[in-house]
Amino acid sequence: MAERQGQTAPDAVLTRIGQVVMLHHGGDREEARRRLLDLWSELGEQGDPLHRCTLAHYLADTQDDPEHELAWDLRALTAAEEYEESPAARSLYPSLHLNLAVDYARLGRPDAARSHLRAARSAADALREDGHGDRTRAAIRRLELRLGEGGAGGEGWGPPRQRP
Repeated sequence: MAERQGQTAPDAVLTRIGQVVMLHHGGDREEARRRLLDLWSELGEQGDPLHRCTLAHYLADTQDDPEHELAWDLRALTAAEEYEESPAARSLYPSLHLNLAVDYARLGRPDAARSHLRAARSAADALREDGHGDRTRAAIRRLELRLGEGGAGGEGWGPPRQRP
């Protein structure tokens, strides 16, 4: 995430988050969740908004319960809103709203899902023309099709997933 946000100097907290995300992507979800929660405790509710946003975003991916995943995605959005004046924060909104749209769809709340999907679509102009931007735009289109077909009842959404 830090690379997409245009940071030039290494950020120790984002580096630590990235290392744990690699652990998660390597298949150790439980250990990744434990380490991310430890980092969350270290940062606290008043920690840097970018750090809290990034951490909550990835903590959501490690959750087994869709309600807990939603709660972490909401924390990520709240932290991004505190960081709002930054162009980096604006580039986060498409993914954050897309994740919330998926969360709400999985929980059988299609109106909330569509609301966040619209927010993701409107924020998508902040995405770069790169792999992340392409994947996020494609995921928005896929979810638009899915919700348009009435698939927001929670069926077929499967287990927690890797998100943009």
